Amino acid sequence: MKIKVSVPATSANVGSGFDALGLAVTLYNTVTFEESDKLDISSADGTRIPRNESNLVYRSARVLFDRVGKKMPPLKIVQTNPIPMARGLGSSSACIIAGLLGANRMLGEILNTQELLTLATGIEGHPDNVAPALLGGLTSSVFEDGQVYSVKRDVDQSLCFAAVVPDYKLLTEAARAALPAQVPHKDAVYNLSRAALVPAAFCEGRHDLLAIATEDRLHQPYRLPLMPGAKEVFALAKDCGAKAVYVSGAGSTVMAVAERADAEAFYAGLQQGLEGLEGLDGCEAFTLLRLDADNVGATVE
Repeated sequence: MKIKVSVPATSANVGSGFDALGLAVTLYNTVTFEESDKLDISSADGTRIPRNESNLVYRSARVLFDRVGKKMPPLKIVQTNPIPMARGLGSSSACIIAGLLGANRMLGEILNTQELLTLATGIEGHPDNVAPALLGGLTSSVFEDGQVYSVKRDVDQSLCFAAVVPDYKLLTEAARAALPAQVPHKDAVYNLSRAALVPAAFCEGRHDLLAIATEDRLHQPYRLPLMPGAKEVFALAKDCGAKAVYVSGAGSTVMAVAERADAEAFYAGLQQGLEGLEGLDGCEAFTLLRLDADNVGATVE
């Protein structure tokens, strides 16, 4: 029996919701699983991935088998990975969710969605990517005492997204190392008040709130200096009509949000402007991904 899992890319933090908010978008990693006589891991699209037991898809599947006390059989795993790695679009979360869902299907859906989410968060360390990867939409999540509390809302389909992906990686570890150990109380309040507006802005048609809801003082000011060209991309996206612009996850991708009615002009202006930014501050090229919100989440066939 062949099992196929598709998992969407995710954009965490959404500006103000550091380590709490995330949303799923229409870019998908797919993984197929089959029982085999030996471990066989390969990439269908040529992406360089570990082909041994250190592979994150394999390790995540193994976690579930161990969790329920079952022996994991040798597997043939084939990955297709269009989600860019180490760019702030949830590539690791996609691998984790794929591994868990593949294993769960092999075991007859032995764990429910809440149990899968808790297991995924334990592997990843935070829920802001794994929650939307599993559930779709916009998720608000808390991880406390080994338990995940998460609420999912459907994102307004009249919004469209542009992921501006530079040609350099920004590892989550480096991005987190740039953050201060403490922040002023006023900065915490600044973010809390704005994060409270995010569901209305993205899910309830309050597009007038998109810009202010995604403002941030907790992480972006410290990470932007690590992202050559990002400030210029912020300015360009706003000039092209973006309603909101923020650092996706830990970076290096910048996510811009626009109204679908303006999508054609928005994408065209952004593409043209990005060509003028190539070579800026050591960034040789930008890739523009035209995306929508995914309100379904990961699927298993």
